[in-house]
Amino acid sequence: MEYNQHIFSNGLQMIHKKDVSPVVYCGMMVDTGSRDEQEDEQGMAHFIEHMLFKGTEKRRSAHIINRLENVGGELNAYTSKEETVVYASVLREYAERAVELISDLVFHSVFPQKEIEKEVVVIIDEINSYSDSPSELIYDDFEELLFPQHTLGRNILGIPERLKQFDSASAKRFTSRNYRPDRMVFFITGNLDFRRLIRWGEKYFTAANQPSEKEKRVAPEIYLPLTRKVEKNTNQVHFMVGGRSYDMYHPRRTAMYLLNNILGGPGMNSLLNLSLREKYGLVYNVESTFQPFTDTGLWSVYFGCDPENAPRCEQLVRAELQKLCAKPLDDKMLNRYKLQLYGQMAISSENRESFALSIGKTFMRYGNVENIEVTRKKIENIRAELLQEIACEMFQPDRFTVLKYE
Repeated sequence: MEYNQHIFSNGLQMIHKKDVSPVVYCGMMVDTGSRDEQEDEQGMAHFIEHMLFKGTEKRRSAHIINRLENVGGELNAYTSKEETVVYASVLREYAERAVELISDLVFHSVFPQKEIEKEVVVIIDEINSYSDSPSELIYDDFEELLFPQHTLGRNILGIPERLKQFDSASAKRFTSRNYRPDRMVFFITGNLDFRRLIRWGEKYFTAANQPSEKEKRVAPEIYLPLTRKVEKNTNQVHFMVGGRSYDMYHPRRTAMYLLNNILGGPGMNSLLNLSLREKYGLVYNVESTFQPFTDTGLWSVYFGCDPENAPRCEQLVRAELQKLCAKPLDDKMLNRYKLQLYGQMAISSENRESFALSIGKTFMRYGNVENIEVTRKKIENIRAELLQEIACEMFQPDRFTVLKYE
């Protein structure tokens, strides 16, 4: 696959993938997230994501909503620990409209105070609804245990007491400090001439502020495993075990993705699903996660079950973790899992919106987009002995952090 790349005079980067689809997918990826908030800004990155839709120097919120909706397009955004993304999908003939609108939101939002007061209520309601879902909340609480006193451990949504203190001035300070063009990637896929895209970029992107020195992110300190039990008024026990893992630049990250897929990935043939659900019928859902960041990472296993089954489920999880360390997978099984991971990746890349988002993030983090066949070869070259080494490194009981909702 061929990609077109361009860097504008203010440092903003653009990547384009030609596509025969009549729909264009595009967006702006900003290299800032909840971990880039200062002490008095907890929840600000996500709050800004909401407020980008509430008014710019030339548009009110209703105009923003209707700009793409009126032609059948969609506009959306999300915030993570390390990125904020505003993205759109629209018919090819309205592509410039989407490019201009995204630029307007990212560079010219004004954060009107009366809209802030309304949106804070909306976000607090979002926080409350999230708190009512222990299977989701446990992930945030677990990350707080893994990264204590660090911004990576904070809930992306923030806390109500802090949100109520936000105003137009604090929002503008955050975007002025973090929404810098040299920390952004504009990604776009579609049947468009790249020279035209450059002209649009020169028109809409280059008036933005100039490059500046990026505040250096501080990596988490030494990891200290711990166990915590929390009383919750729920019908199930929710359990999570895990620890620190590789960052997104570590040479073993691809092997860790494969190991995670084998352990508790989305396939019904994952080791944990075969054991806890298929063999013993103890859980509805059990899954594992590998989440790399720019300077650290984490792995975890989650399940929810009836209280009387919790000890047995925990025992089975620990047994599967230790089996992966005790001996390497046989070649036949390993080859099946390699094919599965590649197939999942290939199918996922057929989702054009997900594909556009992935090339934006990949280009931001690595400066290039790897052909899926290159990734396939990397997966094929992973040895069973390497997976065993990683399992022995990651899955040592004295390195486990455990969180249980009872």
